Amino acid sequence: MNENTIKIRLMKTDDFDAVVGIDEKVLKVSRPEYYEMKFERLFKSREYLPTSLVAEAKDGTVVGFVMGELYMGEFGIFQEQATLDTIGVDPYCQLKGIGAQLISEFMAHLRSLGVKKVNTLVDTKDSKLTHFFSANQFSPSKTINLERNL
Repeated sequence: MNENTIKIRLMKTDDFDAVVGIDEKVLKVSRPEYYEMKFERLFKSREYLPTSLVAEAKDGTVVGFVMGELYMGEFGIFQEQATLDTIGVDPYCQLKGIGAQLISEFMAHLRSLGVKKVNTLVDTKDSKLTHFFSANQFSPSKTINLERNL
């Protein structure tokens, strides 16, 4: 499987099981509740703008996905910014350029919607993910992520 055998398309509601399955293979934990919330916001919200994509093999199997949202005024940030909050590629299909292809198509799609900047968060201890995003032209942001323990 290579980039020429992969088709990138907009995510659909029936991609739910495939997305949850890929995420479980990657993280070794099932998070259907997280994806129920994400799919609810993505597909049932009146403010929904299609931004999330899947990578599909020639046989129609979903082998990867990328999800994000446009800012619609949150935190004083307007539609020219978006987030990339979830990405996954089936472990059997990793290291074949599918993640980079998903990022490239995601950026092109967001650019067509008027987005000028995309943000994501990565745990500083996750060197593989940090390297992946760096290789895909992400760099440290001028904003800082603040947290408070409770």
